[in-house]
Amino acid sequence: MELYFPEELGEQLAFCAAAFVALAGFVIMFAPGYAMRVFGLQPREGRRDGYAEQRSMGGAYLALGLAPILLAQPNIYLVVGAVFAMAAFARIVSLLSDKGGTILNYLLLVVQIVLAALPLGYVFGFFSA
Repeated sequence: MELYFPEELGEQLAFCAAAFVALAGFVIMFAPGYAMRVFGLQPREGRRDGYAEQRSMGGAYLALGLAPILLAQPNIYLVVGAVFAMAAFARIVSLLSDKGGTILNYLLLVVQIVLAALPLGYVFGFFSA
């Protein structure tokens, strides 16, 4: 099985977004303590459940990023874009209702918007020549 790298710009951008998601998932899955420190999270004393939750979500991100890379289907890119569009919407809701207006939250909102826009832009033909 060969690794397919797209030839057209729109799909390359979507591919790069998926690769970033897969890489982030890999880091979160195999280095949950590091990921929690980056996001400003701390597990409670004596409770290790936070690590399991981080690893689980890291695995989900890893699968979400690898699926379009391995299968190279527009519908799978659509799923990646939809997931991150909904995640960005949820972060906006949190910013407004939880008073979580920190620099990290705004930065992660921008990352989620980009990770939604690149695959969705490819699927809906915004990057085609």
